[in-house]
Amino acid sequence: MAEHIREAVEPLVRVAVVGASGYTGGEVIRLLQDHPNAEIVFLSAERNAGQTVGSVHPWLRNCPRMQKRKFQPLSELPDVDVAFSCLPTGALPERLPLLAERAKRVLNLAGDFRLRDAGAVEEHYPRTAAHPPSEQFAYYVPELSPVVPDGRFVSLPGCMAVASLYALYPLLAGDLVEPRVIVDAKTGSTGGGRSGGEPPAERAGNFRVHKLHGHRHAPELAQALAEFTGVGLDLQFSAHSLDVPRGILVTSYSQLRPGVEPIDVKRAYAKAYVGKPFVRVRPAPRAPHDFPMLKAVVGSNIAEVAVSVRGDECVAVAAIDNLVKGAAGQAIQAMNLLCGLGEGTGLPRTAVAP
Repeated sequence: MAEHIREAVEPLVRVAVVGASGYTGGEVIRLLQDHPNAEIVFLSAERNAGQTVGSVHPWLRNCPRMQKRKFQPLSELPDVDVAFSCLPTGALPERLPLLAERAKRVLNLAGDFRLRDAGAVEEHYPRTAAHPPSEQFAYYVPELSPVVPDGRFVSLPGCMAVASLYALYPLLAGDLVEPRVIVDAKTGSTGGGRSGGEPPAERAGNFRVHKLHGHRHAPELAQALAEFTGVGLDLQFSAHSLDVPRGILVTSYSQLRPGVEPIDVKRAYAKAYVGKPFVRVRPAPRAPHDFPMLKAVVGSNIAEVAVSVRGDECVAVAAIDNLVKGAAGQAIQAMNLLCGLGEGTGLPRTAVAP
C-alpha cells in the first residue's frame, strides 16, 4: 500500500527523447514504457520525421503507447522537464541552445562534453571543441559521484568507461594497487551505433581488435578515476569487438601495493558498493561461470563486478549491457535521482536469456 501511495504523490516528469531513432534512443523509449512517473511528450528524429516509432524500431511496435506515435523534427520541441539527448556524438553542440531553451534539464548520453581537458576534446571530439557549451556539463555516475548535480546539464559516462570504472574504483579508492593499469574492454555491435556500417557477415563468428591505442574512453576513464579517487593512472586501454548485439565485458590488470592482502581487496569492493542496488559484487568466484558474464546482465540495468588476486597480481572483471547500464538505463537512473524519484523506478534488474 505504501508503495502505491508513494507513486501517487511523486511528480510526473515530462520527457523528450532527442535523436530517438538510434539504438540508444530506442532503448530509452522502451524502458520508459514501464516508468510510472515519466511521460514521453516528444520524440525527435530528423531523417525519420513523420515515421511511426514502430516502423523505425520494430521491437517497439507492440507497445500500446507507441503504436501511433511519430517522430518529429527537433524544431517542434515543446517545454519539457528532461530531454534525453541520444544524438550521435558531435551532433549535440549545435543543437544545445534549442534544448537549453525548452528543457529544464538536458541529460547527454553521447561523448560530447564528457572531457574537460581542451587538448583531449580537440583530439577526440573536434565538433564539440568548436561549439563550447554556455554552461558546464556535470559528469555524473550515480554510484560514484559524491553528490547529485544541481545544474541543468548532465553528461552520463561512456559504456566502456563506466564498466571499467566499476571494475577499478574500489582498488584505487582504497590505494590498493600501483598506478600502472591495463584495461581490456570487449563490446557488442550496438556499441558502434545504428549507423556503424560493419557488415554482419564480417562480424558474425568473429572476434577482432577494435582499437588498441587512442580510444576516446581512455582519457574519460583516467579523468573520472582521478576525480573520484584522487589517483592519476598510467593507463593502457584497448578495445575489442564481440560477435554479440549487446554487452560489454571489461578485464583490468593491476599490481597490488606491498603489504596489501586479498582480504583488503575483498573488503574494498564490499565497502564501495554497499547500498548500490545496480552494482553487484560477485562473491569469491571459484569457477568460470561465477565471474561476471553477459548472460547475467544483458537486458538489465545491473553491473556485475568480481575480483581475483594471486600473489600481487590483481584481475578485476565487470559486465554490463551497453544499451541499458551503459546508456539508457543509467540515464533513467540519473533522471530518477535528479527528479527526487526512487533510484530504481522503471528499471529492469533481471537479464534476458538464453
